[in-house]
Amino acid sequence: MRSKEKVKVPENLLSFLKEKDTFFIATHINPDGDAFGSALALSMALETLGKHTVVYERDSVPAFYRFLPGHERFINSISNLKSQISNLILLDCNTPERAGIEGMKFEYSAVIDHHKTEKDFGDIKWVEPDAAATGLMLFYLIKALGIPITKEIAINLYCAIAIDTGTFRYNNTTAEVLQVSAELIEAGASPAYISHNLYETWSRGRFALLIAALNTLEIRDDVAIIFVTQEMYQKTGAEPADTENFPNFPRMMKDIKVTALFRELDNNYWKVSLRSKGDMNVAKIAALFDGGGHENAAGYRIRADLKSAQETLLQAIPQKATV
Repeated sequence: MRSKEKVKVPENLLSFLKEKDTFFIATHINPDGDAFGSALALSMALETLGKHTVVYERDSVPAFYRFLPGHERFINSISNLKSQISNLILLDCNTPERAGIEGMKFEYSAVIDHHKTEKDFGDIKWVEPDAAATGLMLFYLIKALGIPITKEIAINLYCAIAIDTGTFRYNNTTAEVLQVSAELIEAGASPAYISHNLYETWSRGRFALLIAALNTLEIRDDVAIIFVTQEMYQKTGAEPADTENFPNFPRMMKDIKVTALFRELDNNYWKVSLRSKGDMNVAKIAALFDGGGHENAAGYRIRADLKSAQETLLQAIPQKATV
């Protein structure tokens, strides 16, 4: 277990943030609470130093994340910004392609990430695979910059950490995670308020989509599979972002070790979200299909009909599922 004292923010990253004046902050496509919370917290922190930030996310902020302070900062168009921003900060991912900004040119770039799949991109790379969340890394970064943790920053960071630890249920919930979270609570983050907004404000359409997805449940030994099609979105009025957390429901069953959600992106094109328990390493499975993630939460995309895509996954699990 890593102690708080051993976490060290790279000096070149601190210098970069102190010396430059404008930053383009981007995170991955199909973002989660860690991505949203980290980006907003960093934007707020840098602007207290007099910096100018642009916070980009290709996808709109889902309704259930609009409780996050500053969510209106996100823009999803870059057509008028290409000549205005020279410094990139990539959060919770490690390539421009993952953020949907391939083709944009920057004078300098920094990557802040906690995924194990490290890439070559970035003039500065701060990658902490053992960190429970990028939001946890941002906590130390903001502290290292000498910036006070405001209530707004605390809410965003707490949400980031909560999401990537399964609200403190996953194996990555360490003493460090709880200590940092306690500091964020002292700074003004309310666990009850955040949990309520994350888990108890679903639209009827989202709930109907969950029911439809669970009705597709298929269990093969200790693997549970569900899927969501474009037709199911149309029938329920829900959106792709509404499927966040869906893979965790089959995971609740006692004998299930791996769950997979197949979400239809286009005809015979699927996004697969994997969740697991214990020593079942789904990041290794996702890597077989050029995906990535964490030991107990990962994903990839695949072009195939649904049955073939499912069978391909089932064949891969025995080969690569153990840590």
